[in-house]
Amino acid sequence: MNLRPKLRSPPLTTASVPSPPRSPPHNNKTTLSKMHRKSLLRPTLVIICFLSLLALYSFLFYSPPSYSTNTSINLDNRNFGSLDNDINDKVKIYMYELPRRFTYGVIESYAAARRGEPLGNDALLKYPGNQHSAEWYLFSDLNRLDHERIDSAVTRVMDPEEADLFYVPFFSSLSLIVNPIRPATVNVSPNRTVYNDEQTQEALMDWLEEQVYWKRNNGRDHVFICQDPNALYKVIDRVKNGVLLVSDFGRLARNQASLVKDVILPYSHRINTYKGDVGLENRKSLLFFMGNRYRKEGGKIRDLLFQVLEDEQDVIIKHGTQSRESRRMASQGMHTSRFCLHPAGDTPSACRLFDAIVSLCVPVIVSDYIELPFEDVIDYRKIAIFVDSNTAVKPGNLVKMLRRVSPGKILEFQKELKKVKRYFEYEDPHGTVKEIWRQVSLKLPLIKLMSNRDKRIVVRDLTEPDCSCLCSNQSGVHTTLR
Repeated sequence: MNLRPKLRSPPLTTASVPSPPRSPPHNNKTTLSKMHRKSLLRPTLVIICFLSLLALYSFLFYSPPSYSTNTSINLDNRNFGSLDNDINDKVKIYMYELPRRFTYGVIESYAAARRGEPLGNDALLKYPGNQHSAEWYLFSDLNRLDHERIDSAVTRVMDPEEADLFYVPFFSSLSLIVNPIRPATVNVSPNRTVYNDEQTQEALMDWLEEQVYWKRNNGRDHVFICQDPNALYKVIDRVKNGVLLVSDFGRLARNQASLVKDVILPYSHRINTYKGDVGLENRKSLLFFMGNRYRKEGGKIRDLLFQVLEDEQDVIIKHGTQSRESRRMASQGMHTSRFCLHPAGDTPSACRLFDAIVSLCVPVIVSDYIELPFEDVIDYRKIAIFVDSNTAVKPGNLVKMLRRVSPGKILEFQKELKKVKRYFEYEDPHGTVKEIWRQVSLKLPLIKLMSNRDKRIVVRDLTEPDCSCLCSNQSGVHTTLR
């Protein structure tokens, strides 16, 4: 079968054009191939010219977008990845003007219980220094002018209608310890009223539950500080929807608190910050601990650790209580030791961990259920050694393990401790308070999610909490027309 040529010219008459000489058959194929290549050449050249012009234009006029390490996901028009945003991008927080009895009145009652004289001026009242001082630092911070609050993730607003979050500045930890001993056993004159923490907690909730902004979202957008493990214990089920600022979850049930909605705080360190540089020359002791030998949660472990460590060489382990002299001795011991022991206290955490960090003394953490603050920015494996309780209390285990840590590795630990210790300095303008507010601000998208979810969910009977209970702390609420 003869194939037609794909390209054909109009037919020519024999009169107009002389007949060409006949060519061999293979010459016909060559001619057709050349014609085919010529037909493709022109569109190919056009495409090449177009692509060349496009490349030249891109080179001369196009600038690629700039991506930086500060790029972050934008949620609800707020850039949570940067703390240097305009004030309008910050999370807006309203601090309640609580009745005086819940703030300065608690300080005054604390002083009165220790025979202090009434001062008559709140500006002269001094919050007593203790490991639960975070409530005072947060309260003081929100009372500063915005320009004094360096790069804070939150800005205080005076109009509650503008607020994203509501801070309840009740001094709950100080309220717990106002009386040197429990009211039921105090002998006082008939003319003097004994401070009652439980009644104060109840009165706070009676006041708060009357506020329209509390009712609006079932308290989810409210922030409470309860740093002492027993703070707010009487009313914890009435505030559990809110963001709780706690030191750990040692006394809280799983339907009351979680890492999802709450923030872990560091205790205020009670010893002086180490001012020297990294190094081992002045750190002659291998391991140091000074504190109560018996505690509620960590009591058994502490007692066993005392037994296996008391006679070890280069190990200093002493029973001690809170006092000025004890703090002086603890400062000296931590500043001259390579490792500092951190067993559980009344709950999985204790203030000595943060004393060790600011001392550049490598913490040795023996607490199996501990939660640690700011773990999204701090890798604790770079600043501490973790030992499970069973391993730690076997005679000889802990000391052998620490002796095997090389001097170079200890120096690496110290360098990292020096980098992160500002996160544990409440008085540092770039330190703890700033980081707490950043952590709180990150809860806002979740709060909005759960608040909207509350408005449509129906009651469910669950034998076990589902995954949402980590956030909502309840199995359901009644649906109502709102």
